[in-house]
Amino acid sequence: MKYSIRKYQREDYKLWNDFVKKSKNGTFLFHRDFMEYHADRFEDYSLMVFDKEKLVALFPANIDKDIVYSHQGLSYGGVLLSAKSKFVNQLTIFEALLKELHQNNIRILKLKVIPMIYHLVSQELDLILFWLKSKLYRTDIYSVINTNTFSKPNRNRQRAIKLANKKGLLVKESDEIDVFWDDILTKNLQKRFGTTPVHTKEEIRLLKNKFPDHIKLFCTYDSNAVKAGALLFLSDNVAHFQYSSGLEDRADDGALDILFDTIIQLYKGKKYISFGSSTVPNTESISSGLLYWKESFGATNIVQQYHEIQTENFYLLNDKLV
Repeated sequence: MKYSIRKYQREDYKLWNDFVKKSKNGTFLFHRDFMEYHADRFEDYSLMVFDKEKLVALFPANIDKDIVYSHQGLSYGGVLLSAKSKFVNQLTIFEALLKELHQNNIRILKLKVIPMIYHLVSQELDLILFWLKSKLYRTDIYSVINTNTFSKPNRNRQRAIKLANKKGLLVKESDEIDVFWDDILTKNLQKRFGTTPVHTKEEIRLLKNKFPDHIKLFCTYDSNAVKAGALLFLSDNVAHFQYSSGLEDRADDGALDILFDTIIQLYKGKKYISFGSSTVPNTESISSGLLYWKESFGATNIVQQYHEIQTENFYLLNDKLV
């Protein structure tokens, strides 16, 4: 199958975004407005794949020297496929993309695989990556609740939720990004891990304004005081906790517990509630306390994989269909 491939250009804005909406594995993170909020940090190398005149795949990516990443500025990347695409399409498109990269002197593709909760093609991709002899260089544990099968929070969580209700703590959607970012989230990340949030509060405010249906902040209040907060990224099937944290002086008043429980109940119509990774930043270690917290709400664990692919191996795919 012969494809034509070209780099994304600004005039492709509508075509790109329309395809993302209809794709089988796209989320709002691949909308150009989301991808380009940090355009000053990454050199874009996004590609568009055409079968004759028809757009059949997108490849969100950035480049650094002779390495292409999909995508350093996003939580995940990969090839976005049309809703009607089959395995043969994914295979031949992946081969064509690698060949295109190789012919343009790109030596390596680093791929941050989309977690399986967001789409239906991850197992197919596993086979393709095996055929390509890709190098698995990182794996993160990723905690999720399947809303069709999950159990109730454990006894510790239930006691804390009961205490929060007794104290009159209230969870509601909030616009108090500054309070959550400065007084709670950033302080806790710096103290526990020596890091800061990936996003600045200005970036979150910008993104929240652009994607009000997909990015929401919920806070736990004691009267008018914010005790805990959670910033959610919402897609069709997944409610994802992008950031969550509570005041250190909350004296185990259940502020975080009731926040999580309220959000889980609010979005139980989604297929999955995602708590994200418990991997300690810049290490291969898992934060046991963070993992226990997520599992205590009924979460189970999947993995998110990171692969390194030699683009010269594109030819390894050309004889897999007989």
